[in-house]
Amino acid sequence: MPRRRIIPYNPRLKELAKELRNNATKAERVLWKSLNGKQCFGYDFHRQKPLGNFIVDFFCQELMLVIEVDGISHNQESVRARDKEKEAFLNGLGITVIRFQDNNIYPENRDALAEIERYVIEYEKRNFT
Repeated sequence: MPRRRIIPYNPRLKELAKELRNNATKAERVLWKSLNGKQCFGYDFHRQKPLGNFIVDFFCQELMLVIEVDGISHNQESVRARDKEKEAFLNGLGITVIRFQDNNIYPENRDALAEIERYVIEYEKRNFT
């Protein structure tokens, strides 16, 4: 079995990540209920995970998948630019990023979960068949 790849992160982000976990948006809490405890095909997701100089909303290392939940602040040009920078960094590490608008998750996250499940099924086809 191959060793897990170590993804570097800025340790100064640990405290902020903890604050973000404690102050999650409603959409993040709804999605977390479906990802927590290996509920998504048995894969382990972490929330508010520092990767490099960024904090991602949800991360599964085994799938090399980041899930981002974008609220209204992501409509600002400066935030969009930072999101592009983050996504380019993550893609450079071989990490796929799936983005959802928070209104696509709350009140029901069926569409978001269906898209995540499609990703997992395709990932497993590519890597285990």
